Amino acid sequence: MIKAIIFDFDGVLVESVDIKTKAFRRLFEHEGKEIADMVESYHIANTGVSRFDKFRYFYKTFLKRELRDAEFNDLCKRFSALVKEEVIKAPYVTGAREFLQSRKDFFDFFITTATPQAEMEWIVEQRGISAFFKALYGAPVKKEDAVNDIIRRFALMPDETAYVGDALSDMQAARANSVNFIARVYEANKEMFGSLDCVKINNMTSLDRAIKSLG
Repeated sequence: MIKAIIFDFDGVLVESVDIKTKAFRRLFEHEGKEIADMVESYHIANTGVSRFDKFRYFYKTFLKRELRDAEFNDLCKRFSALVKEEVIKAPYVTGAREFLQSRKDFFDFFITTATPQAEMEWIVEQRGISAFFKALYGAPVKKEDAVNDIIRRFALMPDETAYVGDALSDMQAARANSVNFIARVYEANKEMFGSLDCVKINNMTSLDRAIKSLG
């Protein structure tokens, strides 16, 4: 029986993936359309990877130049300024707010996200949902390590825990810890998850049924 649910945030609880896609593209559009296209494609394929790791990857792989500390810090600051207010205003994934409210006494809820810890704490506070979650883990903590800590710290069994995510990094973090995985599938990631063997839902109105299917 499932006792705890770990949620990714962007694309799982809130429809905010496009907000961050546009922000990444805006930060690199001065490098030209080809670079901006590669940045956008990489982000969409790796939504669960932190912006810190993405910026380093973009410079090393696409731009092929050193990312100096001052420039890195500036990118992080500008990205945060572009997305924070928009994420607060973004709509919930259908059924997400209702599920948290109606099932808070049945499950322990957690968040693990690639968004920086302090920023994520501020966002959930501003959205008025922080009280639903027993703990929140953001970057620089890796998702795999966050899941491991949740299981250990809260004395959970892996088979009593479900992880709801929308990225391959979410599935990898769950499976590395022998935790049940549920994929939230939508237009941008449906090809990625299409052939993978996991429970799939389109939105949070199906989450109760998906949880029951896990036994």
